[in-house]
Amino acid sequence: MGEPGAWGEVTAGLKVSRPVLVARLLELEAAGALTTAHVRAGAQVGGVNVRTVWRWLEAARTEGRVEHRPRARLELSDQAWEVLAQAGGNVAALHRHLKAAGGDVPSLASLHRAVRRDLEAGRVLPDRAVVRREREEQQTRQALADLALAGPSEGGAAKVAALRLPPSEPGAVAGSSAGESGAVAGVALPAGARLVRTSSVRAVGEAVGQAMATQGAVCLFGDPGRGKTAAVRMALSEVPPGWKVTWVPVPVRPSVVGMRRAVFDALALAGRFPHTSALADAAVAEALSEARVLVVDEAQRLPVPCLEYLQSLWDHPDTRITLVLCGAGSERALSRLPQLASRIGAWQEVPRLTGAEVTTVVTGFHPLWRTVPAPDLTWIDRSCAHGTFRTWAALTAHLQNALLTTADASIDRALLRRLFQRVAPPL
Repeated sequence: MGEPGAWGEVTAGLKVSRPVLVARLLELEAAGALTTAHVRAGAQVGGVNVRTVWRWLEAARTEGRVEHRPRARLELSDQAWEVLAQAGGNVAALHRHLKAAGGDVPSLASLHRAVRRDLEAGRVLPDRAVVRREREEQQTRQALADLALAGPSEGGAAKVAALRLPPSEPGAVAGSSAGESGAVAGVALPAGARLVRTSSVRAVGEAVGQAMATQGAVCLFGDPGRGKTAAVRMALSEVPPGWKVTWVPVPVRPSVVGMRRAVFDALALAGRFPHTSALADAAVAEALSEARVLVVDEAQRLPVPCLEYLQSLWDHPDTRITLVLCGAGSERALSRLPQLASRIGAWQEVPRLTGAEVTTVVTGFHPLWRTVPAPDLTWIDRSCAHGTFRTWAALTAHLQNALLTTADASIDRALLRRLFQRVAPPL
């Protein structure tokens, strides 16, 4: 074959890699000793066709490239993952959706590979029922807001005017609450409503503030619908300079891999989620080296391994975290991990609205309730709301809808009894 000694290093093994083979052939070419016999032998030890070896050499000469050209990686958008969740993980349904939307559509096999790759890397596919319920709730809130902001129908001007009463004068919401105009990001309110700073909201703010001062941990608990999430968002709507706030959503049926991915995504770190836990933890720890409040909502879903993961982030010597665990039953979840429970600096319960609070709170929450006598507000709370702020918000939305869509409707006990049936679960 020519110079057996010169070629011996290449032919000694059964098969060689492309970079090694191309580099040796280029050496022979530079020495003026390259022949077609060398290329044929190289194809044999490389396990490829002779023409492939010639293409490799041409790419090395013209492009300086001895490796394979990197293949473009298919990335699925968050919208595509939402469609996939709606379809219950059916990749073929996602493929049909993309074809209907038009544009460049990858093959079904490519979609399958991309989905499998991301799932193996820790991506969590949301539960279809949860995604559908969240979308329906969002559509309902938007529809009610559209109704509240739409123009009046026959004789409806007075109703719309009632929905848009000017806000109360300063001090009108007195005692244990104070009105706060506008909305806080992440808190859904009926059209025309505003947040109310109750005594419970102030207590949550104090607990979170003390935890930030010591970079400690706080657990917020209480029955569903009491306004825990809204209270935390109000408390963190204005944080001191140098602080950042990150909300970490708890995946459905969370695992440590899913929780690690949730923290990585919540921090909006650059690049793709690493394929190894060590790299992911290093990236997260670096991001948490600056002062940050890490809020984990729906913490009652977390099993012990996920709680241990959060504790490891908090205990890491390079992180500066204030950990806020929030959710109905979060205190019971923490009891399963005494090591973390012992580190909680404040256990803050968010109670129901008291009878004395109801009148001032709900009239500050929405102008509709300012037209209802105080005894009727007390009756509504005893009959239906039971001090649960979420129920009051739902009643407000249904009352807006009824006044805008029903001719000659007025706020009386007959109308309210009908609305009670919509917000109270069947026995």
